[in-house]
Amino acid sequence: MQTRPIDNALYESYSDDIPDLLKKIYAARAVTETQLSLSLPYLLKPDFDQLNIALELLEKSILEDQRILIVGDFDADGATASVVAIKALRLMGARYVDFLVPNRFKHGYGLSPEIVNEAKAEKEPHLIITVDNGISSNEGAALARSFGIDVIITDHHLPPTELPNANAIINPNLSGCDFPSKNLAGVGVCFYLFSSLKTHLDGLGYFEEQKIKVPDLRELLDLVALGTVADVVKLDQNNRILVSEGLKRIRQKFCSKGILAILELTKRPIESLQASDLGFTVAPRINAAGRLSDISQGIRCLLSEDINDARRYASNLEEFNIKRREEQSRMQDEALAIVKSQSIDESQFAIVLYNENWHQGVVGIVAGKLKETYQCPCAVFAKADDVLKGSIRSIPDVHIKDLLDLIERENPKLIEKFGGHAMAAGLTIQPDNFEEFKDAFTKAITKHLKGKKPIIELLTDGTLDASEITLQNAELLRQASPWGQGFEEPIFYGDFELLEQRVVGEKHLKCNLKLVGTNTVLEGIAFFQEKLQSKKVRVAYKLNVNAFRGNESLQLMIESIE
Repeated sequence: MQTRPIDNALYESYSDDIPDLLKKIYAARAVTETQLSLSLPYLLKPDFDQLNIALELLEKSILEDQRILIVGDFDADGATASVVAIKALRLMGARYVDFLVPNRFKHGYGLSPEIVNEAKAEKEPHLIITVDNGISSNEGAALARSFGIDVIITDHHLPPTELPNANAIINPNLSGCDFPSKNLAGVGVCFYLFSSLKTHLDGLGYFEEQKIKVPDLRELLDLVALGTVADVVKLDQNNRILVSEGLKRIRQKFCSKGILAILELTKRPIESLQASDLGFTVAPRINAAGRLSDISQGIRCLLSEDINDARRYASNLEEFNIKRREEQSRMQDEALAIVKSQSIDESQFAIVLYNENWHQGVVGIVAGKLKETYQCPCAVFAKADDVLKGSIRSIPDVHIKDLLDLIERENPKLIEKFGGHAMAAGLTIQPDNFEEFKDAFTKAITKHLKGKKPIIELLTDGTLDASEITLQNAELLRQASPWGQGFEEPIFYGDFELLEQRVVGEKHLKCNLKLVGTNTVLEGIAFFQEKLQSKKVRVAYKLNVNAFRGNESLQLMIESIE
């Protein structure tokens, strides 16, 4: 375990009304007091390259009653971005708005030629807007333009060297784009585009002329919060504002009926909902549809205006999620067995696996679990028709998209196509190239790490005295949320005596712990943890408010116990 260093100058700069515990936590995350402000006026102004081109095209499309088609992605970020686009356009008077999402198994990722051909044949759009994809879809964009279809790409993934020939590209990561935050999720980029469109149309007197109520796009922030948390982007101040405002709306039930239906189904208390509940409860059920079947089920759930319709969709999503968990469990067991049979040990620099019976919709989760276990970049492949499709999950020391760029330059034609960002990527290779890719991937990572595997330690915020391990402090940390990627929820550690322990739900450990040197006894829970032999343990934990039958109590959420 490693304790985060505290920036003392920053610590001293905070106002006296910030509790000392929070001062230490903020100073360890290099956050200034101004960056703690989460009200909407602090939201960054839209300053995107090519924004004006997109706005003029959208204005024309709406005024001329053109058919607008949203092409999304098959994950929760893509699903929420699709719903934001559809709802926003309808609120602004667009009469012909539809969506089409690539099927992972049939079309592959992004605005592919296959999806463009299908769109033209079935939907005959005048304008295609991609959300959470498209930045690498050069062929698809070119095909759409050759059909006379206009294309606006909204995306947040890292751009390739050669950009698609779209009418406009809205992406904070474009070279030359002045938007200060590069951490927006796909749904965040989408929200900014349509917020800008509302301002643009309002300035023209459009809403008054058309006798349309000026839309309040804050109504869409619940979806922005869900997609932002689901895509595990960095929670800088701008993203924290979007998530915080969205969570407020969900807690007050001013949100998508689909989100309410999923929370109802999973028995999550809505009034005290946290960002982590979106990440661990709502998002996996939306994602499960895209992993095993078709994400349009998730989109329709989030679009539902009737709670009973939303409940039906939520029930379908739950069935997908149960199947996804079963598939994931089987694949993880098989993957771990392969790893052990190959004598892969803690010194391994990379893991590359393939099994013809694996499900291509679940390889990303399995890669993530292997990465956590072995602390090295992991690529997991499944068969998809006549090619292999893989997902890679990486560690902080290896920017995986840059590494794939390097492998492609050094090994032309080894990779059919790929895309992604620093910590995750997807790719397609020919089955005959698997061993060659495995070799090139492992060598490239070993060289990048200079033959020395980084030690990845659990980052903590140090120890707490018995007087600090309280329900009041747990509540204080809850109020300081949202926590997430890049603004991690505080983890503390301490030495405890294990007084009692029992396994609940077949695989989770509930225990009573006494802080060494005190009489303080605390209740803790460790997920996926077997019983321990030792009575003396070092525990890394989060302070959690446990609500049960209207009563709130302190519970330690155990991150590691040794």
